Amino acid sequence: MNKSVPFLLGLLSILICGFIYGTVNANPNDTPPSIEEMYAEVGYKSVKEAVKEFENHFKKDVKLPKINPSIPFTHQFGRFYEDKEYNINDSLEIKFVNEKAVENHYKINIRPLKNKLIFKDKGNQEAYTLKNGQKAIYVEHQLFNFFVFENGNWQYMLGIDKRVSKVTPDTLFEIANSIQ
Repeated sequence: MNKSVPFLLGLLSILICGFIYGTVNANPNDTPPSIEEMYAEVGYKSVKEAVKEFENHFKKDVKLPKINPSIPFTHQFGRFYEDKEYNINDSLEIKFVNEKAVENHYKINIRPLKNKLIFKDKGNQEAYTLKNGQKAIYVEHQLFNFFVFENGNWQYMLGIDKRVSKVTPDTLFEIANSIQ
């Protein structure tokens, strides 16, 4: 009799778990959203559309780098963010991603100089001077490394996922110098 008690308790717990958790049926026709749909859900669109919105908002042209990191990307998206509450965080974000290699993630953030971000004493920094004479800094951060500089009326932040060791500060320096 004593030997059957643990057996019965085990059987009872299996039955209870079966009733509690039940059965879940998956619909074979459910497909996950595409990468385009996922980005569109959070406000991304084509780079051309986002740049146009940004330029129309500020009534000024913005120049983009002529070159990008030499790693493969499958998609690029843009998003203009308008800070309607405080009017100080308006920005343009352009993302380059690879659907098959998530570490291949590069982004460009652009904001007006009057609302630039200050990177003093943030992370490990290295100073650069661009060919137009502007100062730039390379900042190592937790997930991304950034190359921050000013050009025209804008502050640019080029960001690359830390896992992409192939893209060095010198690569970002070249990209920054390609803006004309």
